Amino acid sequence: MKPIGSVHDIPFGEGRTFSVDGRMIAVFRLRDGSIRALDAVCPHKGGPLADGQIDLKQVVCPLHLNAWDLATGCSLSGQKPVASYPVRIDDDLLFLEL
Repeated sequence: MKPIGSVHDIPFGEGRTFSVDGRMIAVFRLRDGSIRALDAVCPHKGGPLADGQIDLKQVVCPLHLNAWDLATGCSLSGQKPVASYPVRIDDDLLFLEL
């Protein structure tokens, strides 16, 4: 796993996009403090998933309201899945495994 930034770069209940080894990854800090990471680009029309609305289970793309499971990347609205990535916090740093 490699460090990608500080957990404090992401407010509770929001997502941020990080570039990791040429990939755009959306990292979400859920309101319960847990962290999830998915591909950052919606496969439907390229929407920025990090800007989508989240709850504890899903992210909704801000462009066309398609939804994905934050734990698995599986679509909840009939679209293609997105990749999900293991992510953890250690000493306030975010570590992501591709």
